[in-house]
Amino acid sequence: MERDNLVLEKSKKFAVRVIKFYKYLCEEKKEYILAKQILRSGTSIGANAREASKAQSKKEFIAKMNTSLKESEETCYWLEILVEAEIIDTKEFESLYSDANELVAILTSIIKSSNSNQ
Repeated sequence: MERDNLVLEKSKKFAVRVIKFYKYLCEEKKEYILAKQILRSGTSIGANAREASKAQSKKEFIAKMNTSLKESEETCYWLEILVEAEIIDTKEFESLYSDANELVAILTSIIKSSNSNQ
């Protein structure tokens, strides 16, 4: 599978997990502010990657992938805040954080490769 398709698939699955996590944070933990932040950034990763896949230029593709990377990093940040504030436990944190970091790695690789091919 090509990396671009891989990131689309993984980011979509991640978005679905984030939506379920958002519901859990709101319903079980009564945490609404941080839940909204992670919902926004976690679902934005795939939306931007999807837009990049239809980019009209290499420059636009790289810009959208960079936005997707930034959203992945932001999602990692919110997860770190949630675990350090003891709103979620380490087990809840590790699974989502691992997936977010995997997206960071894939996106970084795509961007580096795209920049070197310009």
